[in-house]
Amino acid sequence: MTISQVAFLFPGQGSQTVGMGKDLAEKFPIARQTFKEADEALGYALSKLCFDGPEDQLRLTEITQPAILTASVAAWRVLDEKGMQAAFVAGHSLGEYSAHVAAGTIAFADAVRAVRNRGRYMQEAVPVGVGAMAAILGMDLEKVAAICSEAAQAEVCEPANINSAEQIVISGHKNAVERAAKLASDRGAKRAVLLPVSAPFHCSLMKPAQDRLEADLQSLQFQNPAVPVACNVDAELINDAERSCDALVRQVTGAVKWEPSMRLLIASGVQAFIEVGPGKVLCGLMRQIDRSKTCLNVSDDVCKTIDQLAGTKV
Repeated sequence: MTISQVAFLFPGQGSQTVGMGKDLAEKFPIARQTFKEADEALGYALSKLCFDGPEDQLRLTEITQPAILTASVAAWRVLDEKGMQAAFVAGHSLGEYSAHVAAGTIAFADAVRAVRNRGRYMQEAVPVGVGAMAAILGMDLEKVAAICSEAAQAEVCEPANINSAEQIVISGHKNAVERAAKLASDRGAKRAVLLPVSAPFHCSLMKPAQDRLEADLQSLQFQNPAVPVACNVDAELINDAERSCDALVRQVTGAVKWEPSMRLLIASGVQAFIEVGPGKVLCGLMRQIDRSKTCLNVSDDVCKTIDQLAGTKV
């Protein structure tokens, strides 16, 4: 398999687990160094929270986001050190920052601090209990969008994550999201499940967070990505610094167009996807999007994944 047929995918919030990155840091100096860099950038022992918990702290948004970023970049750096490269990168929501670190768009330390602030701003944008998110399973985007409009009733209710044809997440005011979930269930969705999240991400309620983050991101040094980045908010390939920054700003309130982004990469010739970081959420979504594509996960056993990829026939 050639590099041109491989894309790296980086997970977002929800993939965290106590112990993530620990084995990797014990086996590979470059991974250990990555966690050390994150600790220094943040001024506290993020590595200890990743490796040992406690889980309730690791679930705090302003800790979760830099933690997943660091675990993902540690895994990517090991892959890179072993000569494993990709022609494209993409990341789900928060994961887009990991993708840009891998593409050389932003420095790792800058990204760690930016996502810590991003998590804090998102959490502070809406008081706890005011917002909600729900997963609508087995209903197409057009129907979900119509239900959101009907359920809003002067509140906010919007598609937030277009993960696959089988899974669309909605976000907004709690009452509106609950109304939409009931309407979806009544009108043929397989399931409509309220999600255990701390804030209504990727909807217009996040505008205060977007405004605060924009100032932070514009103060950073962005480079042109070394490889194209499939951005969430537009489902387009980005090759320049200015668009990279703009897309990261707009994704705070914009929907994550994951399925369109994956179909774009498939249309660009990608045959194998490597999920780089904790969890297997993105591989699960790829099975819903296109089961014919190879999707492997790299969290701790990097060498096994490289061997699997080497043995894959295209």
